[in-house]
Amino acid sequence: MALHHGRSLSFPSSSHPAVSQFEDNLSRLRSSEATCSSLSSFNGKINGLRKLYESIDDFLLLSHIQQIVSEECVNDYIKLLDACSSVKDVISLAKEDLRDLLSAVRRKDVQGINAYLSSRKKSKKMIQKCLKNLRRNTSATCDNGSILKDAESVAISMLESLLSYVLGTKVHESKRSLLSKLMHSKKDSADENEFNKVESFLQLNQENELMDSDIQVVEEDLESIFRQLIKTRVSLLNILNN
Repeated sequence: MALHHGRSLSFPSSSHPAVSQFEDNLSRLRSSEATCSSLSSFNGKINGLRKLYESIDDFLLLSHIQQIVSEECVNDYIKLLDACSSVKDVISLAKEDLRDLLSAVRRKDVQGINAYLSSRKKSKKMIQKCLKNLRRNTSATCDNGSILKDAESVAISMLESLLSYVLGTKVHESKRSLLSKLMHSKKDSADENEFNKVESFLQLNQENELMDSDIQVVEEDLESIFRQLIKTRVSLLNILNN
């Protein structure tokens, strides 16, 4: 992020207690960038990001740091806040779509299933647009080595990772076949094992119920980091206006 006189919002004296906390949180987040293999695994990263920005708030209390905060710095930060808001919207939509799907499966509502597939298709386009915007911001500002830029880098990386996970891949044919069996039981072959069908349905339903719980937690975590980002933005604006 650009600052007055070409200076960066760099680390204060190493004697400041917030420095080691920031560096520990930053290192922990960077080391976990490739380990998110489930929705629940994002919880720790989002909470770690919140703690990272809490330590930045401590930096912004220092007078020599306040002297080099610029308007462009604040504007760049607002872009990150907007990106987080967009990801939050994507997760909320995914949660509602999932709940609609669960309800449709229970009722064997074919129209409800089709509505989910249609909404999911729109969601993927929305996610792809968000990913494109995030990557554009990354390529435009990745050369600055400031505190805010270090934090922004891991924030964007985490948001990209979460969006890519929600984007997912194409539905496997086996899952489509199972869904077809659940929704069109009258068309099933006569020798289909009814017990296998019931167990498959229960397994699918249980997995989706767990997914609903996990995505709810992710949504709450994103709301938490969003509130923290707003708090940091307020601090930056107050510094700029004083």
